[in-house]
Amino acid sequence: MDEETPPIRLIAGLGNPGAEYANTRHNIGFLVLDNFAAQFGSTWERSTKWSALVAKHANIFLVKPMAYMNRSGEPLRAVADFYKIGPGEILVVLDDLALPLGRLRLRSSGSSGGHNGLESMLVQFGTDAIPRLRIGIGAAPRDGGIDYVLSRFYEEEKPLVRSTIDRAADAVKCAIDNGLVSAMNNFNKPEEKTEEP
Repeated sequence: MDEETPPIRLIAGLGNPGAEYANTRHNIGFLVLDNFAAQFGSTWERSTKWSALVAKHANIFLVKPMAYMNRSGEPLRAVADFYKIGPGEILVVLDDLALPLGRLRLRSSGSSGGHNGLESMLVQFGTDAIPRLRIGIGAAPRDGGIDYVLSRFYEEEKPLVRSTIDRAADAVKCAIDNGLVSAMNNFNKPEEKTEEP
């Protein structure tokens, strides 16, 4: 475990609840947590107390907010407060339009980059020092960002998407077991290891 960052105690996957949003680009954070939970036999339970689905892996909480994306910080803040988990002990898994499909980028802090779910978290926690794993979903067509992120992956993209979800789940496990810096070194491209401004 590296000593530069606190241990990860909560993994937050971002997405929108409801069947109409299942398997869309914007929900890749949910898909990664589902993959991770399935690997380790973790079972999801609905918490009405927090408006979230919660599972556990060892002493790590896995959380999928059941609030819509732009309010996802609210249930995550409630869970974190209850278990006394600091923002630096959370790893957020989310989609990123600015990254090519399949690219992973881990960071310990930074702006929301226009992502409503991450922005909701930064507002709720009052800091941008929340570790995140961004997953590239490819650039949207001009003037079609909202429709694009709420669309499903094309058939020809699905093999890359499946392997990306597997790698992202591996990155989550590496961050838990070895620390965020180790995960960054292993899963970011070498030229992307620097901190966000």
